[in-house]
Amino acid sequence: MVPEKLTFSPLSRRQIEADFSGGHITSDAGLLLLREVDKQHRLTRRLAAVLHDPRAPEQVRHKLDTLVRQRVFGVAAGYEDFNDHEALRYDQALQTALGEEDTLAGKSTLCRVEQNADRQAIVKAHELLWHHFIEQHDEPPKEIVLDFDGTDIPVHGEQPGKFFNRYYDHHCYFPLYVFCGRHLLVSYLRTSDRSDSRHSWAILALLVRFIRQYWPDTRIVLRGDSHFCRPRMLNWCDRHHVDYIVGIAKNSRLLKEVDVPMMLVRKTQWQVGGKVAGTFRFQYQAHSWKYSRWVVARLEEGELGSNPRFIISSRYDDGFKLYYEQYCARGDMENRIKDQQLSLFADRTSSTHWWANQWRLILSGFAYT
Repeated sequence: MVPEKLTFSPLSRRQIEADFSGGHITSDAGLLLLREVDKQHRLTRRLAAVLHDPRAPEQVRHKLDTLVRQRVFGVAAGYEDFNDHEALRYDQALQTALGEEDTLAGKSTLCRVEQNADRQAIVKAHELLWHHFIEQHDEPPKEIVLDFDGTDIPVHGEQPGKFFNRYYDHHCYFPLYVFCGRHLLVSYLRTSDRSDSRHSWAILALLVRFIRQYWPDTRIVLRGDSHFCRPRMLNWCDRHHVDYIVGIAKNSRLLKEVDVPMMLVRKTQWQVGGKVAGTFRFQYQAHSWKYSRWVVARLEEGELGSNPRFIISSRYDDGFKLYYEQYCARGDMENRIKDQQLSLFADRTSSTHWWANQWRLILSGFAYT
């Protein structure tokens, strides 16, 4: 049953109520709910604290935390451009959500704030995401899975770090995202001219060190596609007791290992029709590896032919469970990335300043969080 009236925390001496009588109508009433959540966690205020504010204090009209909150709330409400705020600055719903009683900042002021972002601010913003992740748990979990993946952001102008990527067939950035379930931990802007796993090892090491400060007994699992199957990275995981489930690209040696089981799957498919799949586990050692590791092959045969896939894991577990229940679960992370780009506009990296574009990814991430 829908209540006739909703009451929110007051603004100064004013009571804030929402009802359905048709008085002052807004399409962004959800901002009031966002205000209550932000008051509880103080995320935007803590985010503003990582930025350097070069303005003269006696001439400041709009406080830095209000500017950051205005930008985050705007993105969350579907307003991705600075130009939107030329009208939004007069919107009573947004003013109330920000705790202001007067006109808000315009596009020029908001734009100047983003130009103040630098490397130090980005590092501290990520640490804030990690602290918030820890705060969301009443007690340490027994196990967490860190999902690593990259995605492309098309670049249409003369932004710094623009490169053409043959795989995506356009100029783009290639940010790295790390999620733990629904929690965003990393949204790190990268150029697209290097390896897809660029800087992932360093970020993993920083994450593991941070998490173990608070949860020393929690098992940590790295999960990713074949781009993260890097010998030195896996060796580091073995030394630091970090489990991993990552894809590994097909090669002639792997295909030879599954010749016989693949024939059995193919024979079954001929008999029953449709699509038939099974798993096969074996030990494998690439030339660049110091020792062998367990590989699970997903063997699939259908009307379009054979489709073997391979993953490598530090876990000795049932092959079917490893592939279908643990590895394939990483597909949900792609939905979280879609949330970032399609709903929260993380792909709007049109600034001519590198760190301003990285800051926009951060804003989208905090709007999501």
